[in-house]
Amino acid sequence: MPIGGNNPVYIVGEIGINHNGDIEIAKALMAAAASAGMDAVKFQKRNPEASTPKSMRDKLRVTPWGEMTYLDYRYRVELGRDEYLEIAAEAARLGIDWFASPWDTDSVDFLEDLDVKCYKVASASLTDTNLLRAITATGKPILMSTGMSTIDDVDAAVGITGKDRLALLHTTSTYPMPPEEAHLLNIPMLRQRFGVTVGYSGHETGLQISLAAVALGAKVVERHITLDRAMWGSDQAASLEPPGFQKLVRDIRIIESALGTDVKDVRPGEEAKIASLRGA
Repeated sequence: MPIGGNNPVYIVGEIGINHNGDIEIAKALMAAAASAGMDAVKFQKRNPEASTPKSMRDKLRVTPWGEMTYLDYRYRVELGRDEYLEIAAEAARLGIDWFASPWDTDSVDFLEDLDVKCYKVASASLTDTNLLRAITATGKPILMSTGMSTIDDVDAAVGITGKDRLALLHTTSTYPMPPEEAHLLNIPMLRQRFGVTVGYSGHETGLQISLAAVALGAKVVERHITLDRAMWGSDQAASLEPPGFQKLVRDIRIIESALGTDVKDVRPGEEAKIASLRGA
């Protein structure tokens, strides 16, 4: 999974919990992501007992499976070891990468046992120092989202993870995100400040902001994906459906080609015009 430098933009389909605990939905999303040309899919992994705030556990939630406590809901949508073995096999078959955002140190151990290629730090976890240390200790590459955080928060997190295997993803954690909250100029700022590969994790509707992020130098683009935005779930409305993420991949590749180099000279297509438009 080469990222940054002269490599193509690394495009990640964030499945997250949009599978609603159904492995068949997860695999359908993986197949759609691979068909669109995405490089990877990403999941979220939790030990609900460890990662659910005490204040939320007993709150009642209306779900497609009936009314249940928030803790029971978290268990209901969580995939286990057998399902992740299926995910790993399906990713290998499709020729794409897969990884996950662990929300607790138990989940780091879970994912290490499956030998994931890298880790994603969710914006909510950027200030979780114990989790950052556990992820860093694996020695695997880290993609870290920076939503809900000040630059001091990011400084502190990078101080734990180091920069050698790090990519920072500019993020605004609003679902869905209005354009005026995007602040894409954070992308060149983060690259200049930290000297690492910088990308973009988007929660907007549409494609324009993600494409602008690429033009500003994002070398990783992550977007939530779903089979149908009308499906039940908190992230579905801010997700792209298959036709949308097909267009996202297509347009990112066009922009990459168009960016070219900063060398100013006569382009091959211009040579024939010199004589006709400038004369001898």
